[in-house]
Amino acid sequence: MQELAYHQSKVKIYDELAGRLEETATLWQLAIEEDDVSLEPEIGQEVKSLQRRFEALELEILLSGPYDRNNAILTLHAGAGGTEAQDWVQMLYRLYIRWGERHGYKVETLDFLPGEEAGIKSATLSFSGENAYGYAKSEKGVHRLVRISPFDASGRRHTSFASVDVIPEVSEDNEITIDTEDLRIDTYRSGGAGGQHVNKTDSAIRITHLPSGTVVQCQSERSQTQNKAAAMRVLQAKLLELRRKEQEAEISEIRGEQQEIAWGSQIRSYVFHPYSMVKDHRTNVETGNVSAVMDGEIDGFIAAFLQKTKTGQ
Repeated sequence: MQELAYHQSKVKIYDELAGRLEETATLWQLAIEEDDVSLEPEIGQEVKSLQRRFEALELEILLSGPYDRNNAILTLHAGAGGTEAQDWVQMLYRLYIRWGERHGYKVETLDFLPGEEAGIKSATLSFSGENAYGYAKSEKGVHRLVRISPFDASGRRHTSFASVDVIPEVSEDNEITIDTEDLRIDTYRSGGAGGQHVNKTDSAIRITHLPSGTVVQCQSERSQTQNKAAAMRVLQAKLLELRRKEQEAEISEIRGEQQEIAWGSQIRSYVFHPYSMVKDHRTNVETGNVSAVMDGEIDGFIAAFLQKTKTGQ
């Protein structure tokens, strides 16, 4: 039924766009016959709107992977650069939350490890919605930041690195079967900033899958039951990843090559100083509007990556 509903929604979108296109063509023809220039702004606005919708559909056609329609689990890790790198992770954390919200995804923080002085050491986000993994998978890799460090009293330029990992969430129970006897479940007290909302109970969950040694944890929810459910979602996704990694033909589809979180391995550079530019090194797509990118406008990079992956160009 889910498969049927998915295809029915696409037919509905096609019918809607075809109807709008026909109406716009009729209005354009009427304007020509009547020599009515007052209709030009309305027609121009509708053409631009239709163009954006068609471009979005063209991009969606590129999502043909077996898990592209799934929810996505995105994990951030600070690399070389200390506090500066941890601050960079926090900036990317905000970027991806904004990107998810722009696309109407439900965004949840599953795990969050703050830095000692500032920023974030690591964080795990969940994006729930149609094609979340298909789009988010293009963000996997090392992201490099160049800027004047706010933590350097001398005002020197610093380079920092963070890694982004993306895996599909497994929604079907029969996709991965987990034997409860293979699990070790530990509880601990959630961390946080303190105050009246500090968690005073051992609600955080750490699950270890003994056969594979895979460890996942979640502390974002108030109750132990909710944290366990969220951690199990991540565990299922990670075990799927391991299973697919054993199949050499599909390695690049899920994980690709794992690279060191340092110089020379970045997929994208974000330069704040001495000039402003964000450049994707896989596609050579670049933009000078750094503030827009940091506010979640990364669809241009995603589209270029998907095009290159599909066509090889």
